[in-house]
Amino acid sequence: MRLFIRAHDLGVRGEENIVRRLDEFGLDGVQLVAYKCLDGIEYRPDSVTAERAEQFRSCFERAGKSVPLIGAYFNPVHPNEEKTANGIAVFRDYLSLAKNFGGNTVGSETGSYNGDKWTFHPMNRTEEAFDRVVRTFSELADLAEQKGVNIGMEGAFGHVCFDVKTLDRAVKTIGSRNIRIIFDLYNYLDSQHGSNLDRLYDILAEGLQTFGDRICVFHIKDCTVNSDGSLKQCGVGKGVFDYGRIISETAKVCPDASLVFEGTTGDDIAFAAAHIRQFI
Repeated sequence: MRLFIRAHDLGVRGEENIVRRLDEFGLDGVQLVAYKCLDGIEYRPDSVTAERAEQFRSCFERAGKSVPLIGAYFNPVHPNEEKTANGIAVFRDYLSLAKNFGGNTVGSETGSYNGDKWTFHPMNRTEEAFDRVVRTFSELADLAEQKGVNIGMEGAFGHVCFDVKTLDRAVKTIGSRNIRIIFDLYNYLDSQHGSNLDRLYDILAEGLQTFGDRICVFHIKDCTVNSDGSLKQCGVGKGVFDYGRIISETAKVCPDASLVFEGTTGDDIAFAAAHIRQFI
């Protein structure tokens, strides 16, 4: 197993500074959201060139770092169709440039009719929503196959693919060998009410059994429980997640797993890395 982090959670910009911070924490690389951590790159089509991507890759290769996932998250069911179209165009750019960046998987979640809030909406759990997600990712999968790279799809409780079964159904309906899974255990929890927190390890077991070696990245998060039962994300190792159990179960199915800290920042990074390493 190897430890990674979202590049923009390191609090620095530019590949040289990112590598320096990775070395400080003993981490193996990043989930790269280029427009959030590299100067001169914006969230719009044609904002990054192959030359710029290769500059990043060269720096990372010299440092012995890698990129298990390129994040180009967009909302495929956004009520503003212009935003969806822009997101798809950006995603297509990163599929084309993934190898230039030194990666081979570009990821996104499956979206919400609540638009920029990315929270639950009743329409998310309809066949119309499911069909829109399948149609969008099927078209992207065609490009991924042409470019010899993969798409990572990620489920979340408030989104269209709200549980393991729905995401698995979507992937099977798309039917592309170039679809992989981003497994985020925290995402499948009802963070507003904590209604399924008691099923945390059942969800873990279901995800591992269902997706197996199709999982390309595990997002590593933690949370505390508020007095009203809602959940609040916190630094890994400072919440209710039993990572001794989680890592042990994960290792049985994915012994070479890429573990990516997501949302762990500042002083919490060193603590989180030490906490997870004791179980690997």
